[in-house]
Amino acid sequence: MAVLSGPALNNAAPVTMPRKIIIDTDPGQDDAVAMLLALASPDELEVIAVVTVAGNVDLAKTTTNAAKVLELAGRADIPLYAGSDRPLGQRELVTAEHVHGPTGLDGPDLPEPQIAVQDMHGVDFLVESLGASDPGSITLCTLGPLTNVAAALNKAPDIASRIKELVIMGGAYFEVGNITPAAEFNVFVDPQAADIVLRSGIPITLLSLDVTHRVLTTPERLAHIRALGNSCGSAVAAMLSFSEKFDIEKYGSAGGPLHDPCVIAYVLQPDLFEGRAVNVSVELDGKYTYGMTVVDYWGVTDRPHNAHFVRSVDDEGFYDLLTERLRRLP
Repeated sequence: MAVLSGPALNNAAPVTMPRKIIIDTDPGQDDAVAMLLALASPDELEVIAVVTVAGNVDLAKTTTNAAKVLELAGRADIPLYAGSDRPLGQRELVTAEHVHGPTGLDGPDLPEPQIAVQDMHGVDFLVESLGASDPGSITLCTLGPLTNVAAALNKAPDIASRIKELVIMGGAYFEVGNITPAAEFNVFVDPQAADIVLRSGIPITLLSLDVTHRVLTTPERLAHIRALGNSCGSAVAAMLSFSEKFDIEKYGSAGGPLHDPCVIAYVLQPDLFEGRAVNVSVELDGKYTYGMTVVDYWGVTDRPHNAHFVRSVDDEGFYDLLTERLRRLP
């Protein structure tokens, strides 16, 4: 957060301003929880807008789901933009109904939203809003494929210098893949977009499967969220009880990994996480490794660092933060 000071404030406590963020997302239950975590933290985060992208389900459904989450949190005032409905180039869209259900947000029974989606395309909004912003004043929090961000950079390369930071849920290295043996879903959906973003020169923090697989939705943690007694707590417990089934069966773990909220938790409380500066490249040609994020974690090449790669997390601190913030919502 920015801190304001000066002669007029010398005798007063520093005034902190919320960090401005744009959420780019493809809800998805874990995306929804990430949105709620951000919306529950207005002292630290000012959510300027939500932009949707095709990913977990098609664009129409991700946009409807984002609207449902905004209304669930009582934040229909936040502008909602629909972005890209397919990956860059000729690649076919890959979706994940097998994890998230036919709607992408199966679990709770949320009403059809009344929020009007903005007329402007989400990519044009990113170009316009970043182009008009003060350099370093806006952080992009991306929870899905990077199609919108890459398309915006292609359209207006100068916006790269205006972005404070890109905090991305995507990629994997030590945990390898979750949609193919080598590739993480968000990157696999649009590897060309991920490649463009990682080569953009923007300060990047990458929350990969290596860290998200450490924050499991155990029965005890879900019980604490359900016991909050508010609508958002009940909805989150229902969402995660649905989506964790696939991962528990797949991995044999005590709960499902909670991917996207790691992005918002990192922005709110980075001391919960540990990582290092590395080079991350995207495999665009491999027969078996297409879409893999190749992380030079041990510095065995001379490729320049282009990302802060997060590998570990205080999982108890993460769930303490999430549960405390969800308690604040309706």
